[in-house]
Amino acid sequence: MVKFCPKCGSIMVPDKNKGVFVCRRCGYEEPINPEDAKAYRRTEEVKHRPDEGVIVVEQELSTLPTAKVTCPKCGHNEAYWWELQTRAGDEPSTIFFKCKRCGYVWRSYE
Repeated sequence: MVKFCPKCGSIMVPDKNKGVFVCRRCGYEEPINPEDAKAYRRTEEVKHRPDEGVIVVEQELSTLPTAKVTCPKCGHNEAYWWELQTRAGDEPSTIFFKCKRCGYVWRSYE
């Protein structure tokens, strides 16, 4: 369920501490009806096991871009690369490399 600001039309978000909807653009506040409050709450718990590792989606290698990097296993200087968001959305993504010669895969955290 989405609530829009009657003044400026922006999406309003619930402020659970005050019990009101707040417009982030203009600051307009509107009380939340306690009976409808549960409709605006969404929780989801995601649990990860330490042995899960990183999920890598298979893709045709010929479609991936290449980079001039040195393979830590065989020393070759060219590898395919791709980028995945492996951590929280507010953290940088992880770049993966796959050596064009030996196929070794490693990651770069930047």
